[in-house]
Amino acid sequence: MALMQLGTKSEAFHREGHSWLCTSGLPSDVTIEVGEMSFHLHKFPLLSKSGLLEKLIEEFCSGDRSVCVLKLDGIPGGAKSFELVIKFCYGVKIELTALNAVGLRCAAEYLHMTDDYGEGNLITQTEAFLNDVFSDWADAIKALETCQQVLPYAQDLHVVSRCIDSLAMKACADPNLFNWPASECNNTQKISIWNGISTATKPKSTGDDWWFGDVSSLSFPLYKLFIFALESRSMKPEKIAASLMCYANRYIPLMNRQSSFSSGTNYANPGASISSLSEAEQRALLEEIVDLLPNKREVTSTHLLLKLLRAAMVLHASPSCKENLEKRVGAQLDQASLVDLLIPNMGYIDTLYDIDCVQRILDHFMSINLHSSHCIIEEGQPLSGSGSLTPMTMVATLMDGYLAEVAPDVNLKPLKFETLASVIPDYARPNDDGIYHAIDIYLKAHPWMTDCEKEQLCRLMDCQKLSLDASSHAAQNERLPLRVIVQVLFFEQLRLRTSISSWFFVDNVESSRNPSGNLGLPKIDGSRQMVPVQDRVKGDGGMKERVSELEKEYFSMKEALQKIVMTKKSWKTFAKRLVSKQKSQLCNPKESKRCSLKEQAFSGNGKQNHNNAEVVH
Repeated sequence: MALMQLGTKSEAFHREGHSWLCTSGLPSDVTIEVGEMSFHLHKFPLLSKSGLLEKLIEEFCSGDRSVCVLKLDGIPGGAKSFELVIKFCYGVKIELTALNAVGLRCAAEYLHMTDDYGEGNLITQTEAFLNDVFSDWADAIKALETCQQVLPYAQDLHVVSRCIDSLAMKACADPNLFNWPASECNNTQKISIWNGISTATKPKSTGDDWWFGDVSSLSFPLYKLFIFALESRSMKPEKIAASLMCYANRYIPLMNRQSSFSSGTNYANPGASISSLSEAEQRALLEEIVDLLPNKREVTSTHLLLKLLRAAMVLHASPSCKENLEKRVGAQLDQASLVDLLIPNMGYIDTLYDIDCVQRILDHFMSINLHSSHCIIEEGQPLSGSGSLTPMTMVATLMDGYLAEVAPDVNLKPLKFETLASVIPDYARPNDDGIYHAIDIYLKAHPWMTDCEKEQLCRLMDCQKLSLDASSHAAQNERLPLRVIVQVLFFEQLRLRTSISSWFFVDNVESSRNPSGNLGLPKIDGSRQMVPVQDRVKGDGGMKERVSELEKEYFSMKEALQKIVMTKKSWKTFAKRLVSKQKSQLCNPKESKRCSLKEQAFSGNGKQNHNNAEVVH
């Protein structure tokens, strides 16, 4: 810490209770009271250094009074600063440090201790010392912290502004390039001043956030002025936002906790200090920090914004503060994680999670991104290759996962579930497995729903966009309405027919390109094997017959569904039998073709059929 010695005389005062007495042996002729402390002094040393004391002594200590009493309750720094002042007036040795220099400078100004009352008076000495203090980061931080005690006087004397400008300049500069002193905890530069002689040590290399922890020790009014100074110097908004979050973590304990109903665990940041602020003070601080956050997308991570939003809800922050945070989260919802969106409900609604809040966040995201997405669709660009649609797809996946998490809540009304799910447009979902999973969980947790309500809920998904595994699960899912299961089976039949037809078409194209007159049949390992043309013709005829059989099976299945009795047992048996047959057909169209050729090969007599069977194997 910077240090300067003033005066040369040994200690000439001693304290007795609330009184300071001079040990010079001369009787005191003036008593100055500062708060609860009384200083028994002599007029001459005070008259020669202070214009204010000279005026007060002439006004109140004239006449025959042997001892006059003066009150100085308004002196900056109180009794501690005045103690150093009187020692300076008596020439007693004192030490100026970064912790007492600001208070002493303000007290000297208050007492009019200018060079008119002696060269090198206290104002001159403290000003020179403060200039050295401001040149060092750690000392400037300490000096700025003490400004809070004498804030009006320090502001009038521009001590605060000069100190903050010095700190802002160092924070904006490259510490490795300019060798600015960094935080004390990082082995920083120290400047020691002893009777005008200074020494310094070079700091080690530090990161861009080396100043975050130091400035978070400031009171918020001073810290706020520091942030304004950074903005005026064009500090990157990402750094300003990170510093603000560091400050919030230090004084708002809720920022360091994350609760989840699913885990039942509270997570705390062990490095964060416990705030001594009241709930009202924390609420006011959080609202101020939110207002100071740079209004730019992705400057603050979505994770941190949602932590602020949770804390705002617990602390009952103003509606404008919560709305501000919800819009910020909505602007970058594609970067959110599912666990961060599981915000516990702080209101009077019965649901476990605050679904209304997520609804507002999602609506804001859609209002920003939906227009650009529609423009791309109208231009005919492919969805999968469009970079601007990627956030929409990510949010669709995120919201499907969120719906699956909140679906088990028995108090969640179907209308609220449907409203949240229907915000996502159909084109944003690559497939509908996620929304099907959420619907299935909801139906399981709400078994009392009517078939009409179930059908309404199932309209959220497109049966054509279910994967094979999801379709197989849905076909056997007794919780789904019969109409939905029929749709699933219908589209699976269409998928099967399309798959077989496309394979048959591709195979014919390959046959036309084969100049040798032989056609290639697939082996088990995926390669092709040459078969005589006449045998292949038999295989083609078998494929046509198989497709015809599939069509007949489809129509017979449709008739059977219309006649089936609506009982769980009969339906379950029918559905499992149907799905089992469907799986065997869907497993591999090429395998089905080889099986048909194999049967034809073994059904005939003679060497030709035997050879054909060997070729197929």
